[in-house]
Parts: sequence; C-alpha cells; structure tokens
Amino acid sequence: MKTAIQVGGGNIGRGFIGMLLSQAGYRVVFADVVPAVLDRLNADKCYTVHIMDTEIEDVKIENVSGISSANDELPEEIAKADTTILTTAVGLRILPIVANGLAKGLQMRKAAGVDVPLNVIACENAIRGTSQLKEHVYKLLSDEEQAWCDELVGFADCSVDRIVPPVRSENPIDVVVEKYCEWNVEKASLKGEIPAIPGMNLADNLMAYIQRKLFTLNTGHCITAYTGVIAGHKTIDQAIADPKIYELVHAAMQQSGDGLIQEFGFDKEAHYKYIDKIIGRFKNPYLQDDVARVGREPLRKLSGTDRLVSPLNTALKYGLPVDKLVLGIGAALRYNNPDDPQSVELQQKIAEQGVTAAFAEVSGVTDQAVLEAVAKAYDEVVTLF
Repeated sequence: MKTAIQVGGGNIGRGFIGMLLSQAGYRVVFADVVPAVLDRLNADKCYTVHIMDTEIEDVKIENVSGISSANDELPEEIAKADTTILTTAVGLRILPIVANGLAKGLQMRKAAGVDVPLNVIACENAIRGTSQLKEHVYKLLSDEEQAWCDELVGFADCSVDRIVPPVRSENPIDVVVEKYCEWNVEKASLKGEIPAIPGMNLADNLMAYIQRKLFTLNTGHCITAYTGVIAGHKTIDQAIADPKIYELVHAAMQQSGDGLIQEFGFDKEAHYKYIDKIIGRFKNPYLQDDVARVGREPLRKLSGTDRLVSPLNTALKYGLPVDKLVLGIGAALRYNNPDDPQSVELQQKIAEQGVTAAFAEVSGVTDQAVLEAVAKAYDEVVTLF
C-alpha cells in the first residue's frame, strides 16, 4: 500500500487533506508536534470527520498513524520507497521549519537509492505555497541533490478550500467540517504516475483557481469577520445574517469578482453565482465559525498580495469601483484583539503613525487617493452597523 505523509495533524490536515488521501486508499501518516494528537492517532488508528451541513454525515477515516515532525521520524518516513506523496497544512510561517525535515528526508531517500517519484504539495492558504516550500528545501541541498530532486520530486502548487472550524468533540482527533471542499493541484508539476485522488482536481491554469478562491472566499470571509466584530457578532453565520453586513460583503465580493473577470476572462454570470454559493457557505449554522478565528493575523491579510489589497489593486488596474472593498479594509484596520499578536501590532502602528501611514506600511499601497479613501473608510465603517 502506498503511503502519504500529511505534515500537520490539525483540523485541516485531518478534516480535509488527510481525509481525501485516506479515502483514496493511502496509508496516511500524520506528522505533528502535539503529543496528545499523535498518541490518540496511534492508539485508535482512526478518527471521525463530522460533516455538518444541510445533510449531516459521519465519515470514519481509517488506516492512519502519527509521527513526530520534530525529530528523525519524519525524515525516516520520507525516505521509505512506499511514500509517494507528502502534503502540508501547517501555515505559511511554519514551512521553513518543515523544510528542514523534508530536506533531510530527501537526502536519506537519495542515499538509499529510492527511484520512486515523490510528490510534495503544500496545502496552505497562500499563493504558491509549495513553490515557497521548495525554495526553503533547495537552500539546504547540494547542487547534486537538487538535480536528483528535479528528476524525482514533484513540487506542485495548489489551492485549497474547505471551512474547518476549531469545534471540540468528545474525541480530540475527530473533526467538524462543511460538506464543500475544493483542492486544485497544478498537474504539470507532478512527477511520475499522477495520483488518483477523488476530490483532487488536476488544474492546467492553477493561478485562476488560486485567485478566484482568494478574491471570493477569503475576501468575503474576512470582511464578514471584521464587520461582524464591529457589529458585536460572535460567529460568521450570525454576522452574515445581519442585513447590513450581508449587503456590504456581497457588494465587496462582486467588486473583487469584477477584477477577476477582467483578469482571467471568467464568465460574469457564472462567477456571480459562485459568489452566491460562497456566501451560502458562510450561512451554515452548524459550523459556529468564530469571527476571531477568521479575522486572525490582520497584518498578513492586509499585505499587498493577500485577500484585501490584491483584489483592490486588481480592480483599480481596470478602473473598476472599489468603495466596498475599501470599507472592508477600513474594518480590518479596526480589528482590535488583544489575544492576536498581529492585531496588537497593527493597533500599535495605527496609534503611533496614524491610519494612513500604518496602512501604507503594511500594504505597500502608495497611491495617495487610495490611502485617503482608506482613512475615510476607517472612520466611516464603525457608523454603518
């Protein structure tokens, strides 16, 4: 039986990627640093994914185990010939750490004479996360080792989409998810036999999928969270049920969508239906998705390549309206969560530099008219809800 390593045994790792890999017939080894998760995986050899949507379903995931990603267990598992796929779901900041174990495992794999291709897919909420992981790995390899990897190791970028809230169950390794999921993988970057994984879409134009997800789900999700905080709502479904928030979020998603339509030639009617489908997911009352979870790390979300500023810049490039996106950015700048280090840092920047200078520093935006519009939105958005 072929083995898949899922680095990151958290909710997304277990409730999304690990689930699909197991259902495709792989023996799934979860690599993590949380002893309680690893111990339970090794004791039970299974867990349950609770799909909470209009239809409720429990799916038992079997033939799983756990290893530590903090020692040689991970490189040793990578070096085995039956290991043919490695995926991650750890967050972009952790990828440089993952690169250490992956590089060592690849070196061991080469030294053992393994000539079976290995495909690496970083399933992160980031643009070309696998390419970033590859850069970190190659810095740790010799020229000869890099050449070996070029022949036998595929580094395939992807886009992932499934809402997996941190809902606690009686069993700490069970997971609650929505029914919808989308996993698009860049086909051309895969090596050897293409993995047959139901639920994994092989994409020829991955950037279109990445941007569609970023500009739609991610943009709408975070604006719902930030405006929800201002309005005093606790969860995403409560926030999107607020007519004023729904109106702003829907309009902002259409503005980001109009930029996508120009950039990639999407069909407008089809994309607007996709927007409505995404908002329908926000309304799912079973997920109880906390606005603080969705709004966390506002500095990252306000950066020039992420879900607020990138749609703004794209729409501006085509001379399209952006006023609702700007209001969303104003709400993000208002996000004040003392338990979120990035929120604390953002509020310190605003207090010391003012809204305009702080936003310019975080986002990289230099257009004075845009900066003035954001500062105005920062003041206006608190009066809307």
